[in-house]
Amino acid sequence: MKASEDQVVEDAAAYQDDDVRIKPSFCSHVFLPLHPQNMADIKKLKSVGICTVKGIQMTTRRAMCNIKGLSEAKVEKIKEAAGKMLTNGFQTAFEYSTKRRQVFHITTGSLEFDKLLGGGVESMAITEAFGEFRTGKTQISHTLCVTAQLPGENGYSGGKVIFIDTENTFRPDRLRDIAERFNVDQDAVLDNVLYARAYTSEHQMELLDFVAAKFHEEGGVFKLLIIDSIMALFRVDFSGRGELAERQQKLAQMLSRLQKISEEYNVAVFVTNQMTADPGAGMTFQADPKKPIGGHILAHASTTRISLRKGRGEMRIAKIFDSPDMPENEATFAITAGGVTDAKE
Repeated sequence: MKASEDQVVEDAAAYQDDDVRIKPSFCSHVFLPLHPQNMADIKKLKSVGICTVKGIQMTTRRAMCNIKGLSEAKVEKIKEAAGKMLTNGFQTAFEYSTKRRQVFHITTGSLEFDKLLGGGVESMAITEAFGEFRTGKTQISHTLCVTAQLPGENGYSGGKVIFIDTENTFRPDRLRDIAERFNVDQDAVLDNVLYARAYTSEHQMELLDFVAAKFHEEGGVFKLLIIDSIMALFRVDFSGRGELAERQQKLAQMLSRLQKISEEYNVAVFVTNQMTADPGAGMTFQADPKKPIGGHILAHASTTRISLRKGRGEMRIAKIFDSPDMPENEATFAITAGGVTDAKE
């Protein structure tokens, strides 16, 4: 018994060290001085990606009760302890503007494209790029894997990337070509990209638990999460109108999780999306009878939506489809061996 108690104390010290290093974190010292055995509960929360006090605030009691080993009474105690550490949730617009100063932008590799996005792909937000095949969605994803690691404006120091691949389109050799363009060590670039292949929509959701745990474990190190593409597996796993409601419900849960992860850990989330024919477009005389899949749920969840279409040769055109602060505008960029770059007139 003594040995296990010593182990609990060691584990507690380890978690407390972790908490000092990473702010804001799941403050284990709220529970530990009272009940050292609560380390087990903290581990259960971390196993499903709830690693911070804010993470507890972002999770419903119902969802926490579904975690194996957590009773309603335990969940209530955890919620109560977390609530004591947090404010009532309100802050002035000035205070919130101070927090927004932590937001950074990751360059796309093209100055024109960056200008369209207000500096690049934004952190604490979901940026969605949709278009037909060969419009550059995956090429942008590969370029961002490299540019996220480069130092940028306003003190941005670069960091690691997580890439979730749902269509088997990720190619490490592509990163080598792009790294060569930016004159950075190719092996180091590949070493800083954490890759996972998702095979089902359920697996895709489970990977987000790992993502949250990794972001907490290496606080401030990861800067970007890419999912290419977000809807591919949902299209396969849920077919027909009979399963549409369930699909949209599961999709809403995933997007909610992505939003929380982006805010909690101040990372940029970049997702690609596919297009589908719109059967009703002919009735309304729309110029383009295609639309992005995912419906209103994906449309509302994405902070910035970018529509991509083909231009001449390697030229591509990006258009702001929806954004809270950027005007509707277009930019032209090119896809080269070195990734996304400015189009040459």
